[in-house]
Amino acid sequence: MALVNEHFLKLSDNYLFDDIAKRVNAFKVSHPKERVISLGIGDVTQPLCPAVIEAMHKAVEEMAVKATFRGYGPERGYDFLREAIVKNDYLPRGIHLDPNEIFVSDGAKSDTGNIQELLRWDNSVGVTDPIYPVYIDSNAMIGRTGVMENGRWSNVTYFPCTAENGFIPQLPDHRVDMIYLCYPNNPTGTVLTKDELRKWVNYAIKNDSIIFYDAAYEAYIHDDSIPHSIYEIRGARKVAIEFRSYSKTAGFTGVRCGYTVVPKEVTAATLDGKTRVSLNQLWNRRQCTKFNGTSYISQRAAEAIYTPEGQEQIHKTIEYYMGNAKFMREVLTKLGFKVFGGVNAPYLWVKTPEGVESWKFFEQLLYGASVVCTPGVGFGPSGEGYVRLTSFGDSDDCHEAMQRIAKWTHA
Repeated sequence: MALVNEHFLKLSDNYLFDDIAKRVNAFKVSHPKERVISLGIGDVTQPLCPAVIEAMHKAVEEMAVKATFRGYGPERGYDFLREAIVKNDYLPRGIHLDPNEIFVSDGAKSDTGNIQELLRWDNSVGVTDPIYPVYIDSNAMIGRTGVMENGRWSNVTYFPCTAENGFIPQLPDHRVDMIYLCYPNNPTGTVLTKDELRKWVNYAIKNDSIIFYDAAYEAYIHDDSIPHSIYEIRGARKVAIEFRSYSKTAGFTGVRCGYTVVPKEVTAATLDGKTRVSLNQLWNRRQCTKFNGTSYISQRAAEAIYTPEGQEQIHKTIEYYMGNAKFMREVLTKLGFKVFGGVNAPYLWVKTPEGVESWKFFEQLLYGASVVCTPGVGFGPSGEGYVRLTSFGDSDDCHEAMQRIAKWTHA
């Protein structure tokens, strides 16, 4: 008799965004004449930049000629892209990486979910709260999180990020083996200074912990004092694995390409404590077993964003989205909402009216203005009383959505 992995049964029936989609579809069925504007799911709306399109066309044509056709690519990624990453994303910030510490993937979501496989199921886990759901759900699937009790997993240490503490997570008063940090933060849109990030690196060094650092939105940082990479902090190479994505940097949500940095210095101990094992070596072994590499066409597309033309073009798109964020933030603030984020990140974290829970506000906004948001509680217990709005929409839609919300709030 085949037995199910019962840890999956501890998860809620629906992934957060599946639940939102079902509720929105139900609204559309009952209100067929309403045009719904979604500011909920963080998907991009602007087309790929010309440099990327040109590179993809060229790559497709290469695949049509025997002399330049490519089959399976290297699991770590092609050298041309990994070298471009080192040269453009890290060297300008004084960070020296070996291309063999770069692993090209189909996006940060896959890698942030899969990376926990490298560590024993009984390692302790700590997460900022609220948090991107994939981090916890992937640990729940292996049995690392315990049981759900009153909206919290029993074996997870939560680092609350609230308005009261300026959305800055506080160090735990006990040892935590695996720590997830995401900055700029999804969902709150807030950032950490170098001094605050240094505290976490020092904690990890002191406690022999490993930090999983999701930097998928680093391209949206406008404040020069805010770190783009955890490796800007001294000692981080020993304790941190970093995840990057082209999904929001260059609109690759449908193209699928990102990368993970696993420095050779990052190690974990065997159970007897006598041996240290390189996680770079283990991640390579894992990828060779379970992943056949990102497509050649996607990697050529990613390489193209590092050209002068590509850089100029993707930054124009980033500014387009950040223009949306600025406009939305200004309007919502004038309407009396407390708004956080939206300055160094494409997300706005909005406080719901006093006494209105996240899902209730979601329903009110959907049925009152035909606008979709994401309930904050879906990101963790500290997200209750907030909703997340994304600035990735079309500019005209963002403006219309704000007009609708203004009309709704004054009705």
